[in-house]
Amino acid sequence: MTTTPSRGRRRAPSRIERAAGRAAALQKPRVILAALILLALTSVMLLDGYLRAEVGGDQRVRTGASASKVPDDILDGGPILTFRGGQATTVSVPDKTIALTFDDGPNPTWTPEVLEILEKYDVPATFFLVGSMVSRYPDIVEDLVEQGNEVGIHTFTHVDLSYQSDARVDREMEQTQLALAGAAGITTTLFRAPYSSETDAIDNYSWPVYQRLGEDGYTSVFVDTDSDDWKRPGVSNIIKWATPEDGKGASVLFHDAGGERSQTIAALPTYIKKMKAAGYTFTTISGVMQEENAAARETSGQQAGGTVPGGQADGATGGAGAAAGTVDRLQAAHREATGVTLYEGKALVAAVTVAEWTVPTLSVGLAVVGVAVMGRFGMMLILARRHYRKRNKRRFSWGPDVTRPVSVIVPAYNEKECIANTLESLARSTHPIEIIIVDDGSTDRTSEISREAAEALGMTNVRVIRQENAGKPAALNNGVRNASCDIVVMMDGDTVFEPDTVRQLVQPFADPKVGAVAGNAKVGNRDTIIGAWQHIEYVMGFNLDRRMYDLLRCMPTIPGAIGAFRRDAVLEVGGMSEDTLAEDTDITIAMHRAGWNVVYQEHARAWTEAPGSLKQLWSQRYRWSYGTMQALWKHRKSLTDKGPSGRFGRVGMPLVVLFQIVTPVFAPLIDVFTAYSMIFIDFKAALLAWLAVLSVQLVCAAYAFRLDREKYRYLLMMPLQQLAYRQMMYLVLIHSCITALTGGRLRWQKLKRTGEVGTPAGVS
Repeated sequence: MTTTPSRGRRRAPSRIERAAGRAAALQKPRVILAALILLALTSVMLLDGYLRAEVGGDQRVRTGASASKVPDDILDGGPILTFRGGQATTVSVPDKTIALTFDDGPNPTWTPEVLEILEKYDVPATFFLVGSMVSRYPDIVEDLVEQGNEVGIHTFTHVDLSYQSDARVDREMEQTQLALAGAAGITTTLFRAPYSSETDAIDNYSWPVYQRLGEDGYTSVFVDTDSDDWKRPGVSNIIKWATPEDGKGASVLFHDAGGERSQTIAALPTYIKKMKAAGYTFTTISGVMQEENAAARETSGQQAGGTVPGGQADGATGGAGAAAGTVDRLQAAHREATGVTLYEGKALVAAVTVAEWTVPTLSVGLAVVGVAVMGRFGMMLILARRHYRKRNKRRFSWGPDVTRPVSVIVPAYNEKECIANTLESLARSTHPIEIIIVDDGSTDRTSEISREAAEALGMTNVRVIRQENAGKPAALNNGVRNASCDIVVMMDGDTVFEPDTVRQLVQPFADPKVGAVAGNAKVGNRDTIIGAWQHIEYVMGFNLDRRMYDLLRCMPTIPGAIGAFRRDAVLEVGGMSEDTLAEDTDITIAMHRAGWNVVYQEHARAWTEAPGSLKQLWSQRYRWSYGTMQALWKHRKSLTDKGPSGRFGRVGMPLVVLFQIVTPVFAPLIDVFTAYSMIFIDFKAALLAWLAVLSVQLVCAAYAFRLDREKYRYLLMMPLQQLAYRQMMYLVLIHSCITALTGGRLRWQKLKRTGEVGTPAGVS
């Protein structure tokens, strides 16, 4: 046993360490940015759901309620309800006059067709618009207003306001006003309640709502004649039911949205021609109110210049005429939106536009990801079974047994808790080995404990090399340079081997094409919840993947806990690189690009100490994720290479990017969509879908446990793992992606070890 002492001074920080130090202060903002991105996407989803009445929707419609508290003159009055001076008053439509109204729009299919007909026949109309639809189709609303039509509010989400709180009523009105401001630069004082008809339908529950809105300056509009076009009764019936009796005037209801409206489109031209032939004129609700005001002034001898409900200026002409003293495009019921209202409205429309594009795009993307994930599960099962059957045949052999000694390199930095257990496990090796412990500038007693343990165990094949702290890649390279054997086995200082591990690990080198071998890493400290979760991940995620990648000849990573290499091959590719934080992935890809085969040896088992806290787990996986992205970017030219390098670039790299980066990045959104569906859409259907996916994962996990001969009881933790642990892994990856995109660098993060993983027998 020999020792190479370290120098008495510390080395200067490397370029990577200096960059890492500068980046350390930026990590917290990146975590916040990752959380904000997820929050923003969730908010967009909720906004889209609100627009579609999935979030906050209320399908209740009140019928048959008493009207004992509603004044009789209101119940028997005209279709226009105002509250001038706080006094409820109704206004009727003059004889031979039609106030044509449309509900539930705008609709991208039917509203433009209605507008085309109205323009052709020079007929104005009043459209009672749903705010959520206004915000989704602002261009249609702008065209509607520019054409000279009038608009009113039909709430934002088409709910029965008699069931809603005062705060909800205010939101429904204010949000629709903002949508109108953003779409057409106006607000309105007209209102029609969803599910309303004639004034005699006002009841004790809806009356307070109309009173409250009247106090706020709104004019509520009802109907005299209902075409019932939403029932699709046929064109002739629509025309018949929309025609007033005996030449009376009427507020007539049609619909330009809310369903298939081809019958409405077909009936409307005939209806307009019929009514004009009968001597009727068409006007807007403001036009009716203007005529009523003019008649009242004439009767009382008043002069022009009074006011209309809500403080509006009188003088609006009937139909498409503009209000006197206002911009031409404004009806008397309209107000030009200015200031904060205008900008808030434009912001609302912009946000809805983003949601309208983002959510469908995400939905398609998530569907693709879902199919890819399920396809991956299927591919893993098929290839893992094939791999197992191929490698466990009695006649399978890599070639002549490899019996020559190998070098085991153990990089160690402050491993005083674990290093003795590591050496004790190696002392039981059934294969001849030399052991090189590279103490990477430890500040504890790692070197002393290593020497003491070796002496106590009577091991004469141990060398302890001390170096200034330079990082794990440098320690491994130092070990490779000092190795005397042509095969080197690399293991971590917190890992223990089974007696037969080294022998099993090196047998594939009987094949001269094999340059590196990945072993079967297992979690030793699996008795805690966090340990059990990682145990499931190691068995299912890592080892099933390695079987698949082995058959596809594109293994992306040889685990640092257990891997073997041809020494000459390592030197050929330049050794372990310090360019990335995932030196194991980096060297594995480099081996592929150099033309070597990389295989998986399932029978070579190593037991490692997994992180024991969420903080340590985050640090480890953050480094892994970021380092993997660094390695992939470093070797991106393999995409266009020929031979083995090109094979990895065009097979292995896309698989790693898709299943280790893209899929996990989108996975939190799948969970958000699932939670959203459970809360707002269909709890049972969403739960069944989630359980179906969980069942597929359980099948895959159970098969992986069977192949590795693990105890199935740990799978009881899998549902909780999916709810908690997996979410954390997704956030880690998102954090890593943001770090990569913002140009950040990470430093090596040493995990706190406990030494609780002793001999393999103690953890099996």
